[in-house]
Amino acid sequence: MKSHKQLRSSSRPFLGQIKTRKEYITPGEFPFTLPFLKDGLDLSLNRFVTFFAGENGSGKSTLLEAIAERCGFNPAGGNRNHSYKRVETESGLSSALSLSWQPRPITQGFFLRAESFFNFATYMDDVGPPRGKSFHAQSHGESFLAAFENYFDTDEGIYLLDEPEAALSPARQLAFMRILYDLTTPRRGQFIIATHSPMLLAFPGATVLWFDENGIREIPYQETEHYQIVRRFLENPQSYFRTLFSED
Repeated sequence: MKSHKQLRSSSRPFLGQIKTRKEYITPGEFPFTLPFLKDGLDLSLNRFVTFFAGENGSGKSTLLEAIAERCGFNPAGGNRNHSYKRVETESGLSSALSLSWQPRPITQGFFLRAESFFNFATYMDDVGPPRGKSFHAQSHGESFLAAFENYFDTDEGIYLLDEPEAALSPARQLAFMRILYDLTTPRRGQFIIATHSPMLLAFPGATVLWFDENGIREIPYQETEHYQIVRRFLENPQSYFRTLFSED
């Protein structure tokens, strides 16, 4: 990481509130049928690292993608300057969102989504990979970390990551947490991360927002299903096998 002479003094994150605008909501149509959107969204962010956690289908990625689109990032992955062919996945939620920034909107940052990273890597290899090293010449995990190291280094940036652990071994998840630390300790970067990883959820000082049929609520990471299932499994895997492999 390069050195920075001026560090942000405020303890408040750049993006402090995410709300839905009633005039853009279409009741009964996706994504407004998702539990966290049924009564409108008014979400306050008070930390530089926020995790979206919950089961598949709870809307974590839908909200993250809409925030990315509202920030002007490529919805398939990248920043404002990355333009390439992609499959349309946008839900229409972006136009209904209102983002509140302080003291001013942030235009620097990156949107990373695990499911479309291959297409982003191909695009970058075609236009010229950073530092001349091809993404596709590296392993999946190495290319993920290369993206982090090359694009997560601005004076003030917001980084939106959808399941970054998909390509990261446990050891590389620890390396990624060091990148989080290096950017958030001097308050140069704000992260919103959708994840299933109990390791990432343990990042010190982060907010964990749990998405379920009741909407969104903040909980300690130890109370997430992800942490509890993995902990119980590691403590006694045989008890799970007896149930999973039972003929009844």
